[in-house]
Amino acid sequence: MISTTTKRRRHRLVLRSAACTGTSEGVFGARRRAAEGGSSLIEFLVISVFLIFPLMLGVFVFGMSLVRADQVAEVCRDAAHMYAYGVDFSQTSSQNMLVQIAQGLNMTVSGGNGVVILSTVAYVGSTDCIAGGYPSGSCPNLGQTVFTNQIVIGNATIHGSAFGNPSSLVDSRGNISAANYTTSPAAVANNFSGVILLTASGQYAYMAETFVVSPDFNFFKGNTYWGWIAPGMISSRSIF
Repeated sequence: MISTTTKRRRHRLVLRSAACTGTSEGVFGARRRAAEGGSSLIEFLVISVFLIFPLMLGVFVFGMSLVRADQVAEVCRDAAHMYAYGVDFSQTSSQNMLVQIAQGLNMTVSGGNGVVILSTVAYVGSTDCIAGGYPSGSCPNLGQTVFTNQIVIGNATIHGSAFGNPSSLVDSRGNISAANYTTSPAAVANNFSGVILLTASGQYAYMAETFVVSPDFNFFKGNTYWGWIAPGMISSRSIF
């Protein structure tokens, strides 16, 4: 027969054993949770490098591109407006004024990151043919939309006009003679009628085309790994 005292001792031993086992499991459980927490932190850092950081960088690039696009549109509109109102952009002072308006786009009178192409476009009618030396009123460019003036300010190698390049015909003030714009294929403004339709002699359109390579990301251009950050060309067109 087991005495009451012996039963109590056995019960205490069982309790102590259970307590020790519980303490051991608590220590190992805490260590396991700490290890899992460290793994989660590493996973978050990996995701940040390969997902979150590029996403944030993309948002920044897109935002800066929107700012530049708005600035390019304003420069283009102002240039076309002044050109239509008779500002002579063949003069150095007028060109410097336009460069000042484009401040921040890294554009100069003959170089930099941008170019503004100013063009006067007209419809060639019979009276224009007569002025060009065709008494019959019929000439090679009769019924065509042609350049009568073009002035390029900035880096001309960035981009040309979307409608043609009459540079071989212009004089020092950007003018193209009637003898040339009524006859030369180089004077024709290709597909301009798809933008604005001119249908009679004496109808003119004054146009500015602006093309800019954003100067904000010059560091990344040509970089093997980060070249994708550099946005493409920003362009705008205004016609009066």
